[in-house]
Amino acid sequence: MMRIYSFNINSVNARLPLLLRFLETYSPDILCLQELKCTSAQFPFQEVEKAGYKALVNGQKSWNGVAVLSKNHDLELRSDTLEGDSSDTQSRYLELLTGQLILCCIYVPNGNPVDSDKYTYKLQWLQRLAARMEALITMERPVLVVGDYNIIPTEKDVYKPEKYLKNALFTEEVREKFQEILQQGWTDALTDSGEYTFWDYFRNAYGRDAGMRIDHILFNEQLKERVLSAGVLKEVRGWDRPSDHAPVWIELK
Repeated sequence: MMRIYSFNINSVNARLPLLLRFLETYSPDILCLQELKCTSAQFPFQEVEKAGYKALVNGQKSWNGVAVLSKNHDLELRSDTLEGDSSDTQSRYLELLTGQLILCCIYVPNGNPVDSDKYTYKLQWLQRLAARMEALITMERPVLVVGDYNIIPTEKDVYKPEKYLKNALFTEEVREKFQEILQQGWTDALTDSGEYTFWDYFRNAYGRDAGMRIDHILFNEQLKERVLSAGVLKEVRGWDRPSDHAPVWIELK
Protein backbone atom coordinates (compact mmCIF):
# COMPACT_ATOMS: atom_id res chain seq x y z
CA MET A 1 0.00 0.00 0.00
CA MET A 2 1.01 3.60 -0.59
CA ARG A 3 -0.42 6.67 1.11
CA ILE A 4 0.06 9.98 -0.70
CA TYR A 5 -0.64 13.30 0.99
CA SER A 6 -1.04 16.83 -0.33
CA PHE A 7 -0.61 19.89 1.90
CA ASN A 8 -0.52 23.62 1.25
CA ILE A 9 2.08 24.40 3.90
CA ASN A 10 1.83 28.22 3.60
CA SER A 11 5.61 28.83 3.90
CA VAL A 12 7.74 25.76 4.40
CA ASN A 13 10.46 27.52 6.38
CA ALA A 14 8.10 29.46 8.63
CA ARG A 15 6.27 26.20 9.35
CA LEU A 16 9.20 23.81 9.38
CA PRO A 17 8.35 22.53 12.91
CA LEU A 18 4.84 21.79 11.65
CA LEU A 19 6.20 19.92 8.62
CA LEU A 20 8.62 17.85 10.71
CA ARG A 21 5.88 17.01 13.22
CA PHE A 22 3.64 15.96 10.33
CA LEU A 23 6.32 13.70 8.85
CA GLU A 24 6.97 12.06 12.21
CA THR A 25 3.28 11.66 13.09
CA TYR A 26 1.90 10.35 9.80
CA SER A 27 5.00 8.98 8.06
CA PRO A 28 3.63 9.60 4.54
CA ASP A 29 5.02 7.53 1.70
CA ILE A 30 4.83 10.64 -0.49
CA LEU A 31 3.96 14.20 0.46
CA CYS A 32 3.14 16.93 -2.07
CA LEU A 33 3.58 20.48 -0.80
CA GLN A 34 2.30 23.78 -2.16
CA GLU A 35 2.97 27.44 -1.38
CA LEU A 36 6.56 26.94 -0.26
CA LYS A 37 7.32 30.69 -0.40
CA CYS A 38 11.03 30.05 -0.92
CA THR A 39 13.48 29.40 -3.72
CA SER A 40 14.62 25.85 -4.37
CA ALA A 41 17.98 26.70 -2.77
CA GLN A 42 16.22 27.90 0.40
CA PHE A 43 14.24 24.70 0.82
CA PRO A 44 15.12 22.89 4.10
CA PHE A 45 16.67 19.85 2.42
CA GLN A 46 18.91 18.99 5.37
CA GLU A 47 16.08 18.85 7.90
CA VAL A 48 13.83 16.92 5.53
CA GLU A 49 16.58 14.41 4.76
CA LYS A 50 17.25 13.98 8.47
CA ALA A 51 13.57 13.08 8.84
CA GLY A 52 14.08 10.34 6.25
CA TYR A 53 12.83 12.05 3.08
CA LYS A 54 14.23 13.10 -0.26
CA ALA A 55 12.65 15.96 -2.17
CA LEU A 56 12.07 17.36 -5.63
CA VAL A 57 11.50 21.12 -5.42
CA ASN A 58 10.29 23.82 -7.77
CA GLY A 59 10.62 26.97 -5.69
CA GLN A 60 10.20 30.70 -6.17
CA LYS A 61 11.35 33.66 -4.08
CA SER A 62 8.68 34.79 -1.57
CA TRP A 63 5.75 33.24 -3.44
CA ASN A 64 4.31 30.03 -4.84
CA GLY A 65 6.54 26.93 -5.01
CA VAL A 66 5.74 23.21 -5.02
CA ALA A 67 7.65 20.16 -3.82
CA VAL A 68 7.28 16.39 -3.59
CA LEU A 69 8.83 14.45 -0.70
CA SER A 70 9.34 10.69 -0.70
CA LYS A 71 10.37 8.27 2.00
CA ASN A 72 11.18 5.10 0.08
CA HIS A 73 9.89 5.64 -3.46
CA ASP A 74 12.05 6.87 -6.32
CA LEU A 75 11.04 10.21 -7.84
CA GLU A 76 11.83 10.91 -11.49
CA LEU A 77 11.17 14.45 -12.67
CA ARG A 78 9.10 14.69 -15.85
CA SER A 79 8.45 18.44 -15.90
CA ASP A 80 8.52 21.50 -13.65
CA THR A 81 6.59 23.73 -16.04
CA LEU A 82 3.02 23.68 -17.27
CA GLU A 83 2.97 23.67 -21.05
CA GLY A 84 1.36 26.41 -23.10
CA ASP A 85 3.01 29.67 -22.02
CA SER A 86 6.79 29.99 -22.25
CA SER A 87 6.63 33.42 -20.56
CA ASP A 88 5.09 32.07 -17.36
CA THR A 89 7.75 32.07 -14.62
CA GLN A 90 5.56 31.20 -11.64
CA SER A 91 6.49 27.95 -9.86
CA ARG A 92 3.21 26.08 -9.63
CA TYR A 93 3.71 22.68 -11.25
CA LEU A 94 5.67 19.48 -10.73
CA GLU A 95 5.09 16.34 -12.78
CA LEU A 96 7.02 13.23 -11.86
CA LEU A 97 7.12 9.48 -12.15
CA THR A 98 7.23 7.15 -9.17
CA GLY A 99 7.19 3.53 -10.25
CA GLN A 100 4.48 3.38 -12.93
CA LEU A 101 2.49 6.24 -11.38
CA ILE A 102 2.50 9.71 -12.90
CA LEU A 103 2.06 12.21 -10.06
CA CYS A 104 1.38 15.91 -10.58
CA CYS A 105 1.62 18.42 -7.71
CA ILE A 106 -0.12 21.69 -8.58
CA TYR A 107 -0.79 25.09 -7.05
CA VAL A 108 -3.50 26.83 -9.05
CA PRO A 109 -3.50 30.66 -8.91
CA ASN A 110 -5.91 32.24 -6.44
CA GLY A 111 -7.13 34.75 -9.02
CA ASN A 112 -8.56 37.45 -6.77
CA PRO A 113 -9.79 40.06 -7.37
CA VAL A 114 -11.90 38.97 -10.33
CA ASP A 115 -11.58 42.34 -12.08
CA SER A 116 -7.79 42.06 -12.28
CA ASP A 117 -5.03 40.47 -14.36
CA LYS A 118 -4.72 37.86 -11.61
CA TYR A 119 -8.11 36.42 -12.55
CA THR A 120 -7.27 36.40 -16.25
CA TYR A 121 -4.03 34.58 -15.43
CA LYS A 122 -5.95 32.01 -13.36
CA LEU A 123 -8.35 31.27 -16.22
CA GLN A 124 -5.46 30.93 -18.67
CA TRP A 125 -3.54 28.70 -16.25
CA LEU A 126 -6.58 26.45 -15.80
CA GLN A 127 -6.98 26.21 -19.56
CA ARG A 128 -3.38 25.04 -19.84
CA LEU A 129 -3.90 22.60 -16.94
CA ALA A 130 -6.98 21.17 -18.64
CA ALA A 131 -5.00 20.64 -21.83
CA ARG A 132 -2.20 18.89 -19.95
CA MET A 133 -4.61 16.69 -18.00
CA GLU A 134 -6.38 15.70 -21.21
CA ALA A 135 -3.01 14.61 -22.60
CA LEU A 136 -2.21 12.68 -19.42
CA ILE A 137 -5.48 10.81 -19.39
CA THR A 138 -4.90 9.49 -22.90
CA MET A 139 -1.62 7.83 -21.85
CA GLU A 140 -3.49 4.91 -20.25
CA ARG A 141 -1.20 4.97 -17.23
CA PRO A 142 -2.14 5.54 -13.57
CA VAL A 143 -2.18 9.30 -12.91
CA LEU A 144 -2.81 11.44 -9.82
CA VAL A 145 -3.14 15.23 -9.97
CA VAL A 146 -3.14 16.65 -6.44
CA GLY A 147 -2.78 20.01 -4.78
CA ASP A 148 -4.36 23.33 -3.99
CA TYR A 149 -6.73 23.91 -6.91
CA ASN A 150 -8.11 27.16 -5.42
CA ILE A 151 -11.53 26.07 -6.70
CA ILE A 152 -14.69 25.50 -4.65
CA PRO A 153 -16.42 22.94 -6.89
CA THR A 154 -20.01 23.21 -5.65
CA GLU A 155 -22.18 25.02 -3.10
CA LYS A 156 -21.84 22.12 -0.67
CA ASP A 157 -18.08 22.72 -0.58
CA VAL A 158 -18.24 26.08 1.24
CA TYR A 159 -19.93 27.09 4.46
CA LYS A 160 -21.76 30.14 3.01
CA PRO A 161 -21.81 29.95 -0.80
CA GLU A 162 -23.67 33.23 -1.13
CA LYS A 163 -20.63 35.07 0.25
CA TYR A 164 -18.35 33.80 -2.52
CA LEU A 165 -20.34 34.35 -5.70
CA LYS A 166 -17.91 37.08 -6.82
CA ASN A 167 -14.81 35.34 -5.47
CA ALA A 168 -12.28 33.91 -7.94
CA LEU A 169 -12.47 30.55 -6.14
CA PHE A 170 -16.18 30.23 -6.87
CA THR A 171 -17.08 32.07 -10.06
CA GLU A 172 -19.19 30.22 -12.57
CA GLU A 173 -16.29 30.23 -15.06
CA VAL A 174 -13.90 28.62 -12.61
CA ARG A 175 -16.38 25.98 -11.44
CA GLU A 176 -17.24 25.14 -15.05
CA LYS A 177 -13.56 24.64 -15.84
CA PHE A 178 -13.26 22.20 -12.94
CA GLN A 179 -16.26 20.26 -14.24
CA GLU A 180 -14.78 20.24 -17.75
CA ILE A 181 -11.63 18.65 -16.34
CA LEU A 182 -13.64 16.01 -14.46
CA GLN A 183 -15.54 15.19 -17.63
CA GLN A 184 -12.28 14.17 -19.28
CA GLY A 185 -12.56 11.05 -17.12
CA TRP A 186 -11.11 12.09 -13.75
CA THR A 187 -12.55 11.13 -10.37
CA ASP A 188 -12.58 13.59 -7.47
CA ALA A 189 -11.48 11.44 -4.53
CA LEU A 190 -12.94 13.77 -1.91
CA THR A 191 -16.24 14.76 -3.50
CA ASP A 192 -18.27 12.79 -0.96
CA SER A 193 -16.08 13.49 2.06
CA GLY A 194 -18.23 16.37 3.32
CA GLU A 195 -15.10 17.92 4.79
CA TYR A 196 -13.47 21.28 4.19
CA THR A 197 -9.73 21.68 3.57
CA PHE A 198 -9.25 25.41 4.23
CA TRP A 199 -10.22 27.73 7.07
CA ASP A 200 -9.24 31.40 7.24
CA TYR A 201 -7.13 32.63 10.16
CA PHE A 202 -9.73 35.27 11.04
CA ARG A 203 -13.02 35.25 12.97
CA ASN A 204 -12.37 31.83 14.49
CA ALA A 205 -13.14 30.20 11.13
CA TYR A 206 -11.62 26.86 12.13
CA GLY A 207 -13.43 26.77 15.45
CA ARG A 208 -16.74 27.52 13.70
CA ASP A 209 -15.93 25.13 10.84
CA ALA A 210 -16.49 28.05 8.47
CA GLY A 211 -14.36 26.54 5.73
CA MET A 212 -14.21 25.49 2.12
CA ARG A 213 -12.93 22.56 0.07
CA ILE A 214 -10.27 23.80 -2.35
CA ASP A 215 -7.59 21.07 -2.07
CA HIS A 216 -8.34 18.17 -4.38
CA ILE A 217 -7.12 14.74 -5.45
CA LEU A 218 -8.08 13.68 -8.97
CA PHE A 219 -7.28 10.22 -10.31
CA ASN A 220 -7.88 8.49 -13.63
CA GLU A 221 -9.56 5.22 -14.62
CA GLN A 222 -6.33 3.23 -14.33
CA LEU A 223 -6.22 3.94 -10.58
CA LYS A 224 -9.85 3.22 -9.69
CA GLU A 225 -9.29 -0.37 -8.61
CA ARG A 226 -6.25 0.63 -6.58
CA VAL A 227 -7.92 3.36 -4.49
CA LEU A 228 -8.66 2.10 -0.97
CA SER A 229 -9.69 5.32 0.75
CA ALA A 230 -9.15 9.08 0.87
CA GLY A 231 -9.73 11.86 3.36
CA VAL A 232 -8.86 15.13 5.06
CA LEU A 233 -6.67 15.48 8.17
CA LYS A 234 -8.69 18.31 9.68
CA GLU A 235 -6.97 18.01 13.07
CA VAL A 236 -3.67 19.27 11.63
CA ARG A 237 -5.31 22.66 11.08
CA GLY A 238 -5.62 22.83 14.87
CA TRP A 239 -1.91 22.30 15.59
CA ASP A 240 0.36 25.09 16.83
CA ARG A 241 1.16 27.75 14.21
CA PRO A 242 -0.82 25.91 11.55
CA SER A 243 -1.22 26.45 7.86
CA ASP A 244 -4.67 27.69 6.90
CA HIS A 245 -5.08 24.43 4.95
CA ALA A 246 -5.43 20.86 6.17
CA PRO A 247 -3.62 17.97 4.45
CA VAL A 248 -5.58 15.65 2.17
CA TRP A 249 -4.63 12.05 1.43
CA ILE A 250 -5.32 9.01 -0.70
CA GLU A 251 -4.35 5.39 -0.05
CA LEU A 252 -3.52 3.08 -2.94
CA LYS A 253 -3.00 -0.65 -3.02
